Amino acid sequence: MQETKINDFVVRFANVNGTGSASANALFTKAVFRMGVPVTPKNIFPSNIQGLPTWYEVRVSEKGYLGRREGVDLMVAVNPQSMKKDYADVASGGYFVYDNTKPLSPDYDRDDITHLGIPMTGLCNAEYTDARQRQLFKNIVYIGALATLFDIEFSVLEGLIGEQFKGKEKLIEPNIKALNLGVDFVKDNFEYPFALRVERRDLLGDKILYSGNSACALGAIYAGATVAAWYPITPSTSVVDAFAKYCSKYRVDPETGKNNYAIVQAEDELAAIGMVMGAMWNGARAFTATSGPGVSLMNEFLGLGYFAEVPTVLIDVQRTGPSTGMPTRTQQSDILLAAYASHGDTKHPLLFPATPKECFEMTAQAFDLTERLQTPVIIMTDLDLGMNDHITDELVWDDATQYDRGKVLSSTQLERIYKAMSSGNGSHIEAQPDSEAEHAGAFLEQFNGKWGRYLDIDGDGIPYRTIAGTNATRGAFVTRGSSRDEYGVYTEDGEAYQRNVDRLAKKWKTAEELVPQPEFLQEQSTKPDGVVFFGTSTYAAEEALEMLEKDGIAMDAMRPRAFPFGKAFRDFVDAHSRIFVIEQNRDAQFRSLMMIELGVDASKLMSVLNYDGMPITADNIYRQILAKCRD
Repeated sequence: MQETKINDFVVRFANVNGTGSASANALFTKAVFRMGVPVTPKNIFPSNIQGLPTWYEVRVSEKGYLGRREGVDLMVAVNPQSMKKDYADVASGGYFVYDNTKPLSPDYDRDDITHLGIPMTGLCNAEYTDARQRQLFKNIVYIGALATLFDIEFSVLEGLIGEQFKGKEKLIEPNIKALNLGVDFVKDNFEYPFALRVERRDLLGDKILYSGNSACALGAIYAGATVAAWYPITPSTSVVDAFAKYCSKYRVDPETGKNNYAIVQAEDELAAIGMVMGAMWNGARAFTATSGPGVSLMNEFLGLGYFAEVPTVLIDVQRTGPSTGMPTRTQQSDILLAAYASHGDTKHPLLFPATPKECFEMTAQAFDLTERLQTPVIIMTDLDLGMNDHITDELVWDDATQYDRGKVLSSTQLERIYKAMSSGNGSHIEAQPDSEAEHAGAFLEQFNGKWGRYLDIDGDGIPYRTIAGTNATRGAFVTRGSSRDEYGVYTEDGEAYQRNVDRLAKKWKTAEELVPQPEFLQEQSTKPDGVVFFGTSTYAAEEALEMLEKDGIAMDAMRPRAFPFGKAFRDFVDAHSRIFVIEQNRDAQFRSLMMIELGVDASKLMSVLNYDGMPITADNIYRQILAKCRD
């Protein structure tokens, strides 16, 4: 007799890509969510359009563990191509659900699992004549069967079907019929509910199911973005798809019906980021989204953005590399590429969201950061966060929020500055009521009678800028990717070049204070060992720490949310004799970043790595740290 597991199990669906299974499997996830129970889905799909194996894994956890867990408690295997492996992946004591329209091969003879045969094809062939309907509704049949076995409330599924096909009411009845085919078969042939069950809880409050890519798009909307330029690439395309959907609702003039936005599919990634920089240069808020191969192509423009100090927002939804790699698998493998993108001495602020809510917030924040710092800002998500639905807190926006455009001079300010410079009297500006002219005296002293785009007036490394067309005669300047002096004049003078890059280094120190600060799992660091994790490693890492603590291994933990690293980050590193760095790439890129930027000795940093393209699990982290602690 199997152990009863209530709200604590893993289900994996093994399907054929292109058969409509993803929406049916998502129906299962949403039903569990509507029952008030924490649930985490992972869509594991191939890079082709149709025919290859695809999997959809769902973890149900009443304790709120939202990372992946090893072991499959119930496998729904409807793909003959992968069935042998799917069968082997079922944990001892688990269930193997299969289509028994045709008999199962004698090779599938494990006696430590329960076999549940459901004639999905036969049931659909008897009810539907259209070949496509037979294929699609087979997925709905097994959802109905599982709902009965798991004791999921049928009314929840009915409600979800109604919402899914709102406006297409003719599709509701046949889908409900397909659900009932599975329900009736289970009731007639099995004892139900069985050992794996979903019981209604109220554990989610106001939380929502949302994807990181959609959250990034919405964050861009709320940040005031009106321009997106991109070249389609998995797994980032749905960022711009979602942005287009939101723009069609929120960026249309209610009186004229004209669109107040521009979305451009460029000929390649290099052109896309060039368009974004051009739009930002002209005062619009713009962004692009890509993945690792696109970032590789964008390196030249990222270097221009750094050196010419042009605001740019880039969303990097990471996937496995190098080259084409595995386009539909996840990794955190663009860290060094993004941090130092372009040749020469360049550094770019990186933001590391861990949840859709942070995707929303950090994307909005990126637009303020890029304009304040006048440099490209890169949001580092990945396929897991971007394309999968995640339970997250509701997205909240303060309508009183004012956009921070940074040190942008208005036409009125320019006129005041030039008038004061020509008269040699700074009091004219200083007496003005608006605070934007508070540095007039410094302007008079530093400008020497002419506009200096790249002068550091305030000592923070960030110069003042103007937006093209602000004033017909004041504040114009020429910029370039080649060296120039503080007034934008081309020069190959070594001293002028060094003054410029030293100022950029000073601006980098300013960025340390402006980027999101790290989060800590403890108020003070008191333990000898520390753990560092970021992005989508977060949930698995937090669960692994609980597992380790049960074994008597307690550690302090820090979740960095941005690069550059500031004082709080350095203090955490200094406070521990050994630090485990959890990341999802082969070459320990975040660990390398810590060594480069902080000068940390390599022996102090212990790597915990995962790079098979699947989201890291708590079990994996636990085993690696445990082994190192016992060495």
